[in-house]
Amino acid sequence: MVRFSAVGLRYPSPDGATGPEALADLTFMLPEGSFTWLLGASGAGKSSLLRLMHLALLPTRGELEVLGERVRRDRRAALPALRRRIGVVFQDFRLLPYLSAFDNVALPLRLSGRSEASLRPDVAEMLRWVGLQGRELALPQQLSGGEQQRIAIARAVVTRPALLVADEPTGNLDSHQARRLLALLTQMNRLGTTVVVATHSEDLVAQFSAPALVLEEGRVVHHG
Repeated sequence: MVRFSAVGLRYPSPDGATGPEALADLTFMLPEGSFTWLLGASGAGKSSLLRLMHLALLPTRGELEVLGERVRRDRRAALPALRRRIGVVFQDFRLLPYLSAFDNVALPLRLSGRSEASLRPDVAEMLRWVGLQGRELALPQQLSGGEQQRIAIARAVVTRPALLVADEPTGNLDSHQARRLLALLTQMNRLGTTVVVATHSEDLVAQFSAPALVLEEGRVVHHG
């Protein structure tokens, strides 16, 4: 479950002064196991909202609850454990170019302290799930854009996150790859993961009917 109550977010200005609010008075709740589209024009605040959801940023006012935990600035020590329950998919993939497909997917498990013997079956299963078995040793630059994005999804979900957020995940993909990506995201949702997807693509939204959260100039103008 994700809950925002009168949340606001300000970025500091270059001179160190307090800047204007990028997000203002956000109040909504996403139920556990839900799928939600995050919609809005460029600059509406979608990426900032997702960064709050995956705890890359903390709100400057209001209350934020993620996966049943209230997020507080005075309890930063609790954030790393909560972040490990959240998967993130970026538009620009953010794969490490010097690691193979296998090692990119394995990275979150290695960082969490999993042994090589225990993580290898999970990574192999994720690569099969995204249709990239046989490409384990390929470097990112040897993969197509769609293949790189599927590696990014495998990396995001290999830890079995309770919340998965995706920021314009199909922005660099053709329509066929975008549909394939959507199928993976909806399958994760059917398995019980709460999924939030930011997109500009009306075609993508039309393919999968789900509630939408619409932002305009940093404010929620529609939810449902």
